[in-house]
Amino acid sequence: MLLDVIKALVLGTIEGFTEFLPVSSTGHLLLVGHFLGFESKGKTFEVLVQLGAILAILIVYFRKILQILLGLPNDPGARRFVLGVLVAFLPAAIIGAFAHSFIKAVLFDPFIVCITLVAGGLVLLAVDRMKFEVNHKDVMDFSLPMCLKIGLCQCLAMVPGVSRSGATIVGAMFMGADKRAAAEFSFWLAMPTMAGAFAYDLFKNYKILEFNDVVTISVGFVAAFFAALYVVRGFLAFVSRRGFTMFAYWRIILGSLGFVGLLLTR
Repeated sequence: MLLDVIKALVLGTIEGFTEFLPVSSTGHLLLVGHFLGFESKGKTFEVLVQLGAILAILIVYFRKILQILLGLPNDPGARRFVLGVLVAFLPAAIIGAFAHSFIKAVLFDPFIVCITLVAGGLVLLAVDRMKFEVNHKDVMDFSLPMCLKIGLCQCLAMVPGVSRSGATIVGAMFMGADKRAAAEFSFWLAMPTMAGAFAYDLFKNYKILEFNDVVTISVGFVAAFFAALYVVRGFLAFVSRRGFTMFAYWRIILGSLGFVGLLLTR
C-alpha cells in the first residue's frame, strides 16, 4: 500500500505539472505508470486525479470567474463568453460519452502514447516557426464559430499523447488568436472538459473502486493540485515569451525513450 501511495504521489505531481502544458498529461501518466508498474482499476486514476488540476485553475481564476458570473445578467460579452466555452466543450462531451469504452480499452496504450508524443512534438516545432495573422488578443472576443472549431480540435486529444492543451492552443492560433489568448482559452475550456470527464468516469467506475483505490486517487489529487497551481501561474507568461519549442523537444525525447524502453521490456 505504501508503495502504491508513493507511486500515486509521483504520478499526481506529473499530472499537475503537465495538465496545462502542451505535452499530454494522460500520455505521461500512462507511460510513467507503465514503467512504474502502476495499475488502476478501469484506468480511473488517470482521469480522476485531474480534479486536483481543476481546483488549482479555479483558485487562480477565482476573481475572473466571479466577475463573469456577476456580469451575466447585464453584460452581453460575459454571456457570449460563457456560451462560447460551453459550445467549445460540447464536441468533446458528445464524443467522449459515446467513445469512452473504446478510448480506454484501445487507445490507452503506451505504444500509441509514444507515437503521438513524437508526432505532436514535430507539429509544435512546425507551429512555432509559422507566422500567424493575429486577430484576437482577448479570449472574451472569441466568436461562437471560433469556439466551436477550437472544441473540435480538442477532440483530437482523446487519443492519449496528443495533449488537450496543445490541440486547443494550436487550433486557436490557426484561427487568429495570439499565443497568450490561445493558452488562456485552453485553461477556460479545461474547466468544463475535465470536470465532465471526472464526473462521467466516476459514474462509470465508482462501483469497482475499493478503499486502496480511493487512497491512491486522493494522494494523486492533492499532488496534482499543488503542481498545477505552480504551473498555471507562470505558463501564460512563459509561452508568450518562449513559445513551444522546449515542449516540442521534450515530447520527442520522451516519446523516443519510451518507445525504446517498451521494446526492451517486451
